[in-house]
Amino acid sequence: MHKKALLQKRVAKLQKHHDALRSYHTLIMDFTEHTNIFTPDNFKNLTIEKQAVLDAYLKRFASLQDYLGAKIFPLILELAGIGSKKMSEILYIAEREEIIDNIGNWIELREIRNELEHEYPDTIEQALLDLKFCVERFDTLDRYYQNTLGFIQRHLHETF
Repeated sequence: MHKKALLQKRVAKLQKHHDALRSYHTLIMDFTEHTNIFTPDNFKNLTIEKQAVLDAYLKRFASLQDYLGAKIFPLILELAGIGSKKMSEILYIAEREEIIDNIGNWIELREIRNELEHEYPDTIEQALLDLKFCVERFDTLDRYYQNTLGFIQRHLHETF
């Protein structure tokens, strides 16, 4: 598949992840308006539907962050003629190109994503702290998404 066609396909998938994440975030903001859902008692009293929204949010948050780093960043940098094979170099370039604000923040998002995907928190309190962290970092991940689209438009003259 031609690299630009591959980029279009990947950006379409990225947009689906982002749109779903935004929708789930809006729902979460609605039901946190009156209740702190990040305490064990309040969380346990949520309806199964609200708990499902929180679970879906975490899955999309992890998917969006993972997809940006693994599938989008390397491809857009390669197409812009500044590609690299090593993830550390890709992140350095992404920071330099202002796609991400700094590598430390990206790594922190990655560590939480890995914990949620692979390690599972030991306690409900830790799980709720991780959930709260992800909900509070929506704007950061949203900014990385928007910056990525801006980079594509500026350097590859593609709009999505």
